Amino acid sequence: MEAPLSAGSGTQTPHRTSAAELVAPQPGTPAFVAAVEDALTRFFATRRELVEQLGPVFVEAADALELFVLRGGKRTRPAFAWTGWLGAGGDAGGPDAGAVLTACSALELVQACALIHDDIIDSSRTRRRFPTVHVDFEQRHRDRAWAGDSAHFGASVAILVGDLALAWADDMVHASGLDPAAIARFAPVWAGMRTEVLGGQLLDIHGEAGADESVEAALRINRYKTAAYTVERPLHLGAAIADADEGLVEAYRTFGTDIGIAFQLRDDLLGVFGDPAVTGKPSGDDLREGKRTVLLAEALARADEADPAAAKLLRTSIGTDLAPEEVARLRAVITDLGAVDEVERRITELTDAGLAAIESSTATPVAKERLRAMALAATKRTA
Repeated sequence: MEAPLSAGSGTQTPHRTSAAELVAPQPGTPAFVAAVEDALTRFFATRRELVEQLGPVFVEAADALELFVLRGGKRTRPAFAWTGWLGAGGDAGGPDAGAVLTACSALELVQACALIHDDIIDSSRTRRRFPTVHVDFEQRHRDRAWAGDSAHFGASVAILVGDLALAWADDMVHASGLDPAAIARFAPVWAGMRTEVLGGQLLDIHGEAGADESVEAALRINRYKTAAYTVERPLHLGAAIADADEGLVEAYRTFGTDIGIAFQLRDDLLGVFGDPAVTGKPSGDDLREGKRTVLLAEALARADEADPAAAKLLRTSIGTDLAPEEVARLRAVITDLGAVDEVERRITELTDAGLAAIESSTATPVAKERLRAMALAATKRTA
């Protein structure tokens, strides 16, 4: 078994699966997570020689990236991509299965880039109950009594670690073993996904700075920042590898958009009402960060119509360093305005529409069943 690049305390070496186990597990199971992590571990091992040539500073940064990627996660994006491939006729026991799973696993590096950069943008201090990458390197700078500002150093290193994750995602796809024809079909979908997630992040930042409070603006951010690269494009990538017909691709994209937005709406609720012991993030973080979510947009629209005092409270409170009792008060206001019920209604409506699209598609029966289970898990989750 090859040791991971990172040797940090508390790191667990991912389970090494056999070639047969690698392609057999069902998405959403511990075995599937282990298979994805095995593919990622093997990829990191191929980077070791190049990383070491650049010296200990770069080794430390690469170690941090590997630790971040392998520390946890549901591996949702690879699961949707893998299921998209199977649903379009891919053979989990066939000779191409290992290459396909490796290419699907590269989505976790895109996810790592997005999370590392998002934590900087949101000034988040923890991720999955551990210090975020920029906070980790800020502390390393401080502990070593280096020159300059520790916070600036930490953010600078984390930006580069996120960039490295995105670059290595491309490398992992091209080294996966997919045949040239599959790579050619895969490439434009992959390019579209990367542009969409970066564009969605920019829309999010602009929305907060410009104070666009509309539900439409919040839904647009959800569409491009989350839905496109969480569900829609992963399914599309799997379909592209399998050379699926346009009808199935369209069904996948409809399902992916609806379920992906519902997934983010659930995340919006968890960002305000989630249990920190389950989510791994402080309670009410979205309120402190001033995130322009659909939940907040609905609350503001309703408050403007019926409760000016509540509207003023929301506008003057979000984006500030709220005490726990202030978070509790805002939760009560948002609930009393009916915004929570409205978001739950949207989640149900989108989930039903997405499931209907996939049910009427030409996806294999097994894939339909799995996608239904994955959709319900994504939209009814507690973390």
